[in-house]
Amino acid sequence: MIKIKKEGCFMEDKMLYNVKEVSKCLGINIHLVYALIRKGLLPALKLGSLKVRRASLESFISKYEGMDLSDLDNITELKVID
Repeated sequence: MIKIKKEGCFMEDKMLYNVKEVSKCLGINIHLVYALIRKGLLPALKLGSLKVRRASLESFISKYEGMDLSDLDNITELKVID
């Protein structure tokens, strides 16, 4: 399980994260979080506002590790430039 101090990312007892919290955790802007959800890459649920389960976020990070998500319509393996 990913566990980072309260100000950074995950709080151990929290199960759901709003879009702003997800963006802070991933280090991306909220528009990209919405795009990930819209494309079906990051599962979410609407409970007042959009929420992402901690388990879904951890699964997303594991699934797309080593991938280039610059173009969400064309996800490719990350190419490292020396």
